[in-house]
Amino acid sequence: LALIITLNTLFIYIADYLCRPEDNVFSVDFTRFKIRDLETGTVLFEIAKPNTCDPDSGDVNTSTGRFVRYQFTPAFLKLRTVGATVEFTVGERPINSFRMIERHYFQGKLLKNFDFDFGFCIPNSCNTCEHIYEFPQLPEDLIHQMVEHPYETRSDSFYFVDNKLIMHNKADYAYNGGV
Repeated sequence: LALIITLNTLFIYIADYLCRPEDNVFSVDFTRFKIRDLETGTVLFEIAKPNTCDPDSGDVNTSTGRFVRYQFTPAFLKLRTVGATVEFTVGERPINSFRMIERHYFQGKLLKNFDFDFGFCIPNSCNTCEHIYEFPQLPEDLIHQMVEHPYETRSDSFYFVDNKLIMHNKADYAYNGGV
């Protein structure tokens, strides 16, 4: 049995992964990620795989990076707008209508839903895209709870090609860094 997830089925927080690494038939591999505060230009987080965008760097391991754990300071929760730059490679197949839907939760309650369109990606390409995140302004009591309960803020990132799920990644967040 093949599990096919479409955009219409993404309504609740997902405990398990909704697809297997093998479902990434387009060999999408995220090789670099950077978050920056758009108001100050300050880089808040940056990570990259070695030999990014090098066609001779070896086989793509599609199961690497399905889960990321972040730790930020409480000040992160007061930011208004951040830019998230991603660099990714694409395998031998062209990608039409590449899209990401990302849902952020605290203790199971939806905080924000983001929907980004990467568009068309040519085969064997290295691509860079910056998405702009407008953060919801959170009440002080919620910020305090999120700081006091590290890693209870979570996200699911769903990647679709032509409205079919090919990747599902997860992250959790702590906002008690520097405390």
